[in-house]
Amino acid sequence: MSRIGKQPIEIPAGVKVSIDNLNVTVTGPKGTLSRSMLDTIALDLGDKFLTVTRVNESINARAAHGLSRTLISNMVIGVTKGFERALEINGVGYRAEVKENVLNLSLGYSHPINFELPKGISVEVDKMTKLLVKGIDKELVGQTAAKIREFRSPEPYKGKGVKYADETILRKAGKTGKK
Repeated sequence: MSRIGKQPIEIPAGVKVSIDNLNVTVTGPKGTLSRSMLDTIALDLGDKFLTVTRVNESINARAAHGLSRTLISNMVIGVTKGFERALEINGVGYRAEVKENVLNLSLGYSHPINFELPKGISVEVDKMTKLLVKGIDKELVGQTAAKIREFRSPEPYKGKGVKYADETILRKAGKTGKK
């Protein structure tokens, strides 16, 4: 039995979970999320808990058991607290700003980068070098942060580029002088 999959999901007050066939919809104070589950998973909805069980002991059912439980748990957390990912911009003249639904990045290229934010994602910019990507869908928050980082990945010599706030960049020594 999956150690993660057998844990019940607590449903906090103010959150409504509805199950329609294989579709799970979670509604909370921050919004609504919906996801389709595999047919190898059975969902049992109680008053304050949701349990995920597998229909049979096939390899696919065992593989999807813990994953399905985690996806639903992330949906519940997303509609109550939300998710965020912090990014830092390092480099002379590198900056970012948000105008309406577009993130404008100056990352040392000959042109500015205009990145249109996906629906449900917001970005806060602090001092033009610190970004905070926020949203209720954990997968979309992580994917958006990865796309922003991809515009200028940090390089190993000076550390210039866009990096996650908790990321450590391994630095290289660079050239040595001639003897």
